[in-house]
Amino acid sequence: MTVRPAVADDLSEICALIRELAEYESMSDDVVLDEAVVGTHLFGASPVASVLIAEADDGDGTVAGMALWYPTFSTFLGRPGIWLEDLFVRPAHRGRGLGLALLQTLRSMTDDRIEWAVLDWNEPSIRFYEALGARPVEGWTRYRWT
Repeated sequence: MTVRPAVADDLSEICALIRELAEYESMSDDVVLDEAVVGTHLFGASPVASVLIAEADDGDGTVAGMALWYPTFSTFLGRPGIWLEDLFVRPAHRGRGLGLALLQTLRSMTDDRIEWAVLDWNEPSIRFYEALGARPVEGWTRYRWT
């Protein structure tokens, strides 16, 4: 398998993966993204997020999954970290270590923490994250103002 930074030519696959993730999470109706706008934010003059692409080991460069992330900063620690917005591996490629490879690559990109949210009902992902040693952050509730 290969994990690599996404390039602009990956944009259609990235948007497809976002839609597939939304379908998995029963949130397809919430996806209103415009591919060109996403491209500007990922690959334009001032990118606000980045993507790692996981390719299957089939020799064809098949995109099997992604990790969409952006840098964060902890004022209390005085150190940068990473917010993992989306981690998704297509069902046909699960169980082969791609999710772990994506997370290990992110881990190598920061000396401090990686944070993310997981839906309460997503037991397979929760088990996977806890097997890595990740734990929920007690005492914090996530808010969103739109």
